[in-house]
Amino acid sequence: MSEAVESQTARLDVITIGRASVDLYGQQIGSRLEDIASFAKSVGGCPANIAIGTARLGLRSALLTRVGDEQMGRFIREQLVRENVCVDGLTTDPERLTALVLLSVEDEGVSPMIFYRSDCADMALAEDDIDVDFIQSAKAIVVTGTHFSRANSDAAQRKAMNAIKAKSGKVVFDIDYRPNLWGLAGHAEGFGRYVKSERVSARLKSVLPDCDLVVGTEEEVLIASGESDLLAALKMIRSLSAATIVLKRGAMGCIVYDGAISDDLEDGIVGDGFPIEVYNVLGAGDAFMSGFLRGWLGGESLKVAATWANACGAFAVSRLLCSSEYPTFAELQFFLENGSRHLALRKDEAINHIHWATTRRREIPSLMAFACDHRSQLEEVARKAGSDLARIEAFKVLAVKAAGQVAGGRPGYGMLLDEKHGRRAMFEFNRHKMDWLGRPVELPGSRPLRFDFSQDIGSQLVEWPVEHCIKCLCFYHPDDPAELKAEQQQKLRSLCEAARKVGRELLVEIIASKHGEVEETTIPRALAELYALGIKPDWWKLEPQASSAAWAKIEATITEHDPWCRGVLLLGLEAPPDELETAFAATANAPIVKGFAVGRTIFVHAAEQWLAGRMTDEQAIADMASRFRQLTEAWLAARNRKAA
Repeated sequence: MSEAVESQTARLDVITIGRASVDLYGQQIGSRLEDIASFAKSVGGCPANIAIGTARLGLRSALLTRVGDEQMGRFIREQLVRENVCVDGLTTDPERLTALVLLSVEDEGVSPMIFYRSDCADMALAEDDIDVDFIQSAKAIVVTGTHFSRANSDAAQRKAMNAIKAKSGKVVFDIDYRPNLWGLAGHAEGFGRYVKSERVSARLKSVLPDCDLVVGTEEEVLIASGESDLLAALKMIRSLSAATIVLKRGAMGCIVYDGAISDDLEDGIVGDGFPIEVYNVLGAGDAFMSGFLRGWLGGESLKVAATWANACGAFAVSRLLCSSEYPTFAELQFFLENGSRHLALRKDEAINHIHWATTRRREIPSLMAFACDHRSQLEEVARKAGSDLARIEAFKVLAVKAAGQVAGGRPGYGMLLDEKHGRRAMFEFNRHKMDWLGRPVELPGSRPLRFDFSQDIGSQLVEWPVEHCIKCLCFYHPDDPAELKAEQQQKLRSLCEAARKVGRELLVEIIASKHGEVEETTIPRALAELYALGIKPDWWKLEPQASSAAWAKIEATITEHDPWCRGVLLLGLEAPPDELETAFAATANAPIVKGFAVGRTIFVHAAEQWLAGRMTDEQAIADMASRFRQLTEAWLAARNRKAA
């Protein structure tokens, strides 16, 4: 990151002002909006998109707008926080709803959209929402066209412009013209880009003299200037403003004009272009702006800024959603350095993996998990105790209460729970502040691997909460027969693809010791074989190793094939606590091991006693909490740190 971006003379690099909505994208590509059956949700609205896009590229960004006091408003706020966007300027409006937009991709370059923005929260932005000190904490602000369409929001943006100029900051004007948001087209014309209007042109022309950067498409340049010819429009803008002008030309990239406008439209600064398949044009301009601002505010040349802008726009048109699919800086740099053999970037596995790994919902630097996803083992305990199998469900609720008691709302704790006996336990889990929940998908004991309930794994995963992590145990040894290995590998590959398709994290548990000798190279060989097939889980769950050398080889293998991997969790295999403590200590010099996920060591005694009626609920909770606490303390001691 350049020194200009890292400078602390301003607390923020950029504040974007204006629209913030929830976009509901039709998931059936090539369908009319009338025929869409399901939607994907993301944060939308030009300024909100730019705030997220620039934050992903390393700028310190903020969004200044209003959202409703309801679930969609909270979704926007929470997503901005996850994206490291400052929300100090985000006001909750108790009287108005958050704006919604329904969209579909009907054809290449054709995306019908309906704006639900009648008296919405963001359009109620007023001068009182503009805190001068907050505005002046930034290097630049971005004002947007739609918010000049009403007197109150127009006044708010102009107040912000005056404040930033008073501190010699920069004003960026994204023309962002939507005719129907100016009352110039009907509700069904949300995708319409141009309707000539002297009223709109007069309003936008009055903004231009105070701008340092003006960005727009050909249609937007025409409306901002009031002219009907593109060259005349550029010259009109130049007559009103000394701003750098960026003309967006879709698939043709952009031209940057940083001085007088000649009679040759091509006489400007042009960034590198990137041939790409056009999948969805919506939001591409906001991604473009994000890339340009990353270069412009970061002190790069205008050509570099334009190149980054073009690249970010290429990412956007190749993917369905807006802000949630904009590139991160790591992803952008990888693309610029390596390119892609795919015209459709959404099909490039290497790029997609970086995107996934650098946009995870939260950081989990360490994890101590109580594994209570056991099904067949607990069923056997219940049978031996003469207990109804239906009671296992209630026992798992007690396990969650025990884990929650130990976690106490502190970070770094989690659980594994299953669908078969753990539905009520999952609801109980939501009442406790733990970081992580994993859920198994394997048929218990299956070898070759089979999924539980159905082999159509993708149809199961789409119903899961987005925070839940897929866990899959595979009995895999690198010396297994070739036919067996091929079947196991295919199953894991299909699971990995499904996990990425539906946006869920994946933990793969490998147990090799049940079907062969385990040496220093056994697990590294197994992982290397799976990595070679493109299987890159977020987590590995592995058996304790016999030596530090084995852990060193495991870490080297993971680092070589996937430096974005979250890490390894140790499994327990019903080992007694003292053995697990020894196993914990053995990982002291293996930073790739981030924690543990242990089950029977913690719950089996309580399960035997409780299911047999020899232990009360409170006693079972206390027993499991004591054992879980002992393991967490041993783990933290081995890592020489304390729970926060």
